[in-house]
Amino acid sequence: MTYPVDTPGPTRSERFDMASKVTTTSQHILDNLGGPENITSMTHCATRLRVQVKDQSAVDQSALDSDPAVLGVVPQGSTGMQVVMGGSVANYYQEILKLDGMQGFRDGEAAPAAGSKEYGGVRGKYSWVDYGFEFLSDTFRPILWALLGASLIITLLVLADTFGLQDFRAPMDEQPDTYVFLHSMWRSVFYFLPIMVGATAARKLGANEWVGAAIPAALLTPEFLALGSAGDTVTVFGLPMVINDYSGQVFPPLIAAIGLYWVEKLLKKIIPDAVQMVFVPFFSLLIMIPATAFLLGPFGIGVGNGISTMLESINNFSPFILSIVIPLLYPFLVPLGLHWPLNAIMIQNINTLGYDFIQGPMGAWNFACFGLVTGVFILAIKERNKAMRQVSLGGMLAGLLGGISEPSLYGVLLRFKKTYFRLLPGCFVGGVVMGIFDIKAYAFVFTSLLTIPAMDPWLGYTIGIAAAFFTSMLLVLFFDYRSADERAEVKAQLEATRAAEAGETPTSPAAAAAATDAPAASGAATAATATATTTATAPAAATTRRVLAAGETAELTAPLEGTAVPLSEVPDPIFAAEKLGPGVAIEPTGNVVVAPADATVLTVQKSGHAVGLRLDSGVELLIHVGLDTVQLEGKGFEVHVERKQQVSAGDKLITFDPEFIRAKGLPLITPVVVTNAQKFGSVEGHPAQSVDASTSIITVTGKE
Repeated sequence: MTYPVDTPGPTRSERFDMASKVTTTSQHILDNLGGPENITSMTHCATRLRVQVKDQSAVDQSALDSDPAVLGVVPQGSTGMQVVMGGSVANYYQEILKLDGMQGFRDGEAAPAAGSKEYGGVRGKYSWVDYGFEFLSDTFRPILWALLGASLIITLLVLADTFGLQDFRAPMDEQPDTYVFLHSMWRSVFYFLPIMVGATAARKLGANEWVGAAIPAALLTPEFLALGSAGDTVTVFGLPMVINDYSGQVFPPLIAAIGLYWVEKLLKKIIPDAVQMVFVPFFSLLIMIPATAFLLGPFGIGVGNGISTMLESINNFSPFILSIVIPLLYPFLVPLGLHWPLNAIMIQNINTLGYDFIQGPMGAWNFACFGLVTGVFILAIKERNKAMRQVSLGGMLAGLLGGISEPSLYGVLLRFKKTYFRLLPGCFVGGVVMGIFDIKAYAFVFTSLLTIPAMDPWLGYTIGIAAAFFTSMLLVLFFDYRSADERAEVKAQLEATRAAEAGETPTSPAAAAAATDAPAASGAATAATATATTTATAPAAATTRRVLAAGETAELTAPLEGTAVPLSEVPDPIFAAEKLGPGVAIEPTGNVVVAPADATVLTVQKSGHAVGLRLDSGVELLIHVGLDTVQLEGKGFEVHVERKQQVSAGDKLITFDPEFIRAKGLPLITPVVVTNAQKFGSVEGHPAQSVDASTSIITVTGKE
């Protein structure tokens, strides 16, 4: 039998659209499951998301069903929900894990209980040090929007200072009312920063975020400020209390949130559930506000001042050395989230010293990074590499205009072997220039082109970031940002993609291999995560697939011995309704699943209960051994193949233990379905017969 029709796989832009749809649908699913707060655990099998919820009535099944990507919704018991997504379920599972509130769910991990930490670290997956940095990262990340907006307002005022329109550092009573009001617009963020930090830190730990905000807010009220000036000691409850200025502080609310977590946890054990809503916040405030004012707040200020003083001492000893070390450290700190403590110290420095000495040198790292992606952008234009052009352009604009390095970091830097060899020289050169000019920042800003005036001397800073930018950019242009192998691979994939789009045969063997070896992005095909960041990957080669010609037929033989029955007899509404595709089911008498024809393994579950194949005829087949057998977590199954492996007809795919599975009370009926049936004229199952590896169970006919 021949298969004369070749069709290319999805183009790169189509893959990007698919990734965007996955993101949108994932958010839709999470919202209509009742949000993260309604989910207690989540995992997935070969075709469906398996979710345990607190309240099934909070799940909007009709809204879930309204999304075309959702093939069906099946309630299980009183707390279970199955959302059927087909073979691309892993894409949606991985995307949902990235949504707010879902980061704690991994491989079915239970959601954190109320009042517990929303992170796996404290349960042994990570060390307490890892959790500490994660805590800082997740505390500051939600506040970034406000900080970025305020930093640009500061920049406008600094520009006004530069052009002699007002004195940025002059006391408010000496400034015109218009500028006093403009100053209030950015001071609102920094003055009340402890309240924001208290809320996000408490939420990260699992404590009540509004109580977490109320604790530092008490120390910013006019009543508290009326007690005395910073440094004064007053008597409260018969005890001495040192008055501090808590505006703009970050360490006191962080420490107070940790204290709140433990207080809430204790109170919830003591106070009956029926009255917790009233008395837990009452006693929390009654305990934590005095504890913060007397002890935790001064301790937090001492911690921040201590770290700031240590860095200031290094800076005083040699600003030149510090200016080189900071930009060389940042490329390694940012991917791990370890830069957040330094951001807190920058704010602390401005509050205590009136200036900061970290932001200037940090700009050398940022602009070396932005210079690198600018070089990548220029090369992508020359190569006509649409994917990398989009990624690098996005990273370049986000960096130069917003001072945000993450798009460049995750889109380019962490993907290619040679990037750090182009980045670090730029960091070093920029740091040297910063050290020569001893750059200082008088306001907390994100280091972008728009915030140059916030640095002093701004001309020296401009020279420093330009040196960092052009050093890394020129290194990329002269020496590329990829290894020789990576460059050759990308070149072959680009040629394959262009040839496929033009309907031609790739001219080079490497391109031909790229065209035939690349995995397809079809429904049952991939277990890889499809996110917006996949636009950062090298262009996927177009896959040449064989499909049946009009009227041509392919007979699919049984992948295991048993009795073929109609799918309608499968005690699962999704398979029975052919939501995943038409086919048959087999009541097995054997215990070995074999390939019914020459094929490529598209996906194989690590639990061993299901396998997806793309046959050489273009038919994509899902073989699902038993129902709910994912619960066995691989017990009773042995997998003999792996994803992307080429198999021949009769090759062993999975071996299973029927007695063990039956002993667990799970049905062994095995659906065998064609998941891409829409590409063919008809798919006809042949049930009601005993079958083995030589028996035809499904006939597929090419579309007219």
